[in-house]
Amino acid sequence: MTDTVALAEQLSPTPLSPTPLSPTPRTTHKRGRHHGVAERNALFDVLRCAKLCHLGVAMDGVPLVLPTAYGFDPNGPDQGGTLYLHGSVASRSLADDGEICVTITLLDGLVLARSSFHHSMNYRSAVILGTPRIVTDTEERLTALNLIVDQVVPERSGHLRASTRKELAATLVLALPLHEASVKTRTGGPGDDAADIGVEKVWAGVIPVSTRFGEPVGATDLAADIELPEHVSQLI
Repeated sequence: MTDTVALAEQLSPTPLSPTPLSPTPRTTHKRGRHHGVAERNALFDVLRCAKLCHLGVAMDGVPLVLPTAYGFDPNGPDQGGTLYLHGSVASRSLADDGEICVTITLLDGLVLARSSFHHSMNYRSAVILGTPRIVTDTEERLTALNLIVDQVVPERSGHLRASTRKELAATLVLALPLHEASVKTRTGGPGDDAADIGVEKVWAGVIPVSTRFGEPVGATDLAADIELPEHVSQLI
C-alpha cells in the first residue's frame, strides 16, 4: 500500500508560482500566527495532496458544511487560480448568489505531550473564501469535471467514456478564485513546558498519520478479461 501524500508528490509536481500567498484582512491569521504560511505553493501543496474538501455555505440563515470532491487549476482563469466544485443543478448549496468558504485539512500526526494543555496535531490546512461563478463555457466545464475526477484518481478521466448531454445538463460546476486564501501547518514534536520534562514518567512524542489505499475490488459485473489498469494499480 502507498502513502497518498508521497504518491501525489510523484504524480503531480508542485506548480511553479512566484506569487506569495497574500491574505486579505479576512484571511490574516489572528491566532497561531507562527503556523501561518505565506507562500502560494503551500496552498497548492494542500490542494494537490487532499481528496476531499468541506464547503461552507449559509442557507436560510443557517450555516451548512458539506464534504465534497474538488479539482483545481493553479493557472485557471480566476484570480490566483481556480478551485472547481460540482453537484446537481438542483443543489441550493451550490448557488452562486453569495460567498462560500472551502476548507481542506491533511492530518499528518498526533502530538502527545506530557500535559493535556500541550497536546496537538501535525497538519496542513487551507481556507479559501470568495464568491464563485457558474461555469457555462463547455470546454471549461469538461476540463473542470476531468480535474475533479483526476483529483480522486490521477489520470482516471482519460480512461472514461465521454459525458452525455443529459449528464452535463444535470451537473452544475462552480469556479472559486484561489486569491483569498490562508494556509496553516504544524510540524515537529510536543512543546512541553521545561518544568514538565524529566519530572513525570509520561511518554511524549508524535504518532505519524497517513492515508493508505487497500487492494482494489472489482465491480461484481466487471468482465473477467478486464485487467486492473496502471493508473489504479499505482495507488496500491
